[in-house]
Amino acid sequence: MHQHTDFIPLNIAVLTVSDTRDESTDTSGQYLISALQESGHQLKHRQIIKDDIYHVRAIISQWIYDETVQVVVITGGTGFTGRDSTPEAVAVLFDKEVTGFGELFRQVSWEEIGTSTLQSRALAGLANHTVIFCLPGSTGACRTGWEKIIKPQLDSTTRPCNFVCHLLPK
Repeated sequence: MHQHTDFIPLNIAVLTVSDTRDESTDTSGQYLISALQESGHQLKHRQIIKDDIYHVRAIISQWIYDETVQVVVITGGTGFTGRDSTPEAVAVLFDKEVTGFGELFRQVSWEEIGTSTLQSRALAGLANHTVIFCLPGSTGACRTGWEKIIKPQLDSTTRPCNFVCHLLPK
């Protein structure tokens, strides 16, 4: 595995899954966009869609097919309400699940929200050289996931390992 000594900016797509948010009320999506840009990455796509399993799956399929997208971050649809379907929409697209992501997200969330973290179905996986992170819809959860897990793993200088080498063309 080749380790990079210089930061490599990645192209990231952000999807907000919500039946109620639009661009003016999507604080979670806006946080993620600001955070990824402040970290040196580029926003490739941004979309807000209703919580519909097939619409989510269609958008993510397009983005993992797009060779210019290396990362997809989804916010919303990971809870237990009737329409929360992000895990069901996305997991079938994974070539490999990043099992530790959901476990680590719930561990770091424990410090902030206690046992309520059990109701997070955050998950991640790799598909066609694209890493996909699924976060809860709250801005606090997006901040926790980005700052404590995603940001360092998308930094090519993070040691001993990071996701960047899995996302670059061979």
